[in-house]
Amino acid sequence: MESTEQCPCKSGKTFGECCGPIIAGEAKAETAEALMRARYSSYVTGDVEFLMSSATKAVQEQFDVEASKVWSKEAVWHGFEIVKTEGGGPKDASGMVEFRALYTANGEFRNHHEVATFVREADGWKFEDGNFVSEKPIVREDPKVGRNDPCPCGSGKKYKKCCGAKSS
Repeated sequence: MESTEQCPCKSGKTFGECCGPIIAGEAKAETAEALMRARYSSYVTGDVEFLMSSATKAVQEQFDVEASKVWSKEAVWHGFEIVKTEGGGPKDASGMVEFRALYTANGEFRNHHEVATFVREADGWKFEDGNFVSEKPIVREDPKVGRNDPCPCGSGKKYKKCCGAKSS
């Protein structure tokens, strides 16, 4: 990826002033969020070796570089969003980053929603663990309106003859 292109992490900065130097090892991530952004960008750019080097030893022992390379290249990356962070600042020892990564894999659009935990080690921030966030189902607060019930708009008509009428 060219250093003058927009960074895949959607920070609004160029790759060269955002995630590029972190992935290349020329700069350290100042925060857990910066490391998370660089980790996402490394998937987009296919530089999965960074994923291993930016993780704790326990994660590194289970990391499959070759499988990650294949998956990274086969996916189509659509975007990244930080939902929230806790801790993970320049003076913190640990932090949490909740994020969404949008991509298409095997022809299916995916919304990867995760809460990732990070720890500061002697050589900087490291990814420690991640847990998927399941999306909450939509729950109707009001009772369902039947076709023959009075229309909730207050017109006095049956729902099927008012707001529930199908337009042609």
